Amino acid sequence: MNLCDERVIRAVLARHGFHFSKSLGQNFLREASVPQGIAEGAGLDENTCVLEVGPGLGCLTRELCVRAKKVVAVELDARLPAVLADTLSDMANFTLVQGDILKVDLSALTHEHFGASRAVACANLPYYITTPAITTLIESGCFAAITVMVQREVADRICAAPGSRDYSAFTVYINYHAQARKLLDVPRDCFIPAPNVDSAVVRLDLLAQPPVPIIDKAMFFRVVKAAFAQRRKTMRNCMNAAFGDKLTKEQMENCMIYAGIDPSARGETLSISQFAKLAEQFLV
Repeated sequence: MNLCDERVIRAVLARHGFHFSKSLGQNFLREASVPQGIAEGAGLDENTCVLEVGPGLGCLTRELCVRAKKVVAVELDARLPAVLADTLSDMANFTLVQGDILKVDLSALTHEHFGASRAVACANLPYYITTPAITTLIESGCFAAITVMVQREVADRICAAPGSRDYSAFTVYINYHAQARKLLDVPRDCFIPAPNVDSAVVRLDLLAQPPVPIIDKAMFFRVVKAAFAQRRKTMRNCMNAAFGDKLTKEQMENCMIYAGIDPSARGETLSISQFAKLAEQFLV
């Protein structure tokens, strides 16, 4: 069954009386090269298990199943289990869990289904839960890699370099936890119904340790959040707004200088190493 063939898609939907849910951000793939590219880029082999978020009709799921040891999909829409039982009936290594990826106990789920096997996550995420879903997958500590399809602008932010317009606090968060790279672009006409934006697939390879020494994680991210709170403001102004109740302007300037940061620079120009050095200075 070619689940990326529009005629097949419409036949499956009609057979099950299924209608797309705008509130769930449902858009199903109809270009076969996309799920193939995602599965090939996800780093799968016969010893790797996959957690898939939002399997839809099972288009990507089939590609994952033929490459991986086992695939467990988490699906929120209560209408889809019956559809997937139809479209994936021949996939013996597939298991469906109905639930909300933001609420599922990922540690318990992966332990139950994957045991000690290497685990990765793959997802075609609804755009309205992109950031919390990626954060949830990262913070679970369960996965060696996470491959996600997101809005193209989000992919640009994830993979941005310091000094670029797309560089953000979320970029720094990703860089703290993973090495990110874009695998492929996915035009909007690859979906049915077509969304209003283009997409891209990004792979995150999780790091065992942050890429630079971090003494206090909470302080590090407090500094990062403050630096991007007002993008057009200088570091001097951003840090004063966040830490002015604890440090004098002179003390803050000295901290930035000791960290090798120009107080007149903007946060979007700083590397993760510079943020780490500044956070360390604020702890002294």
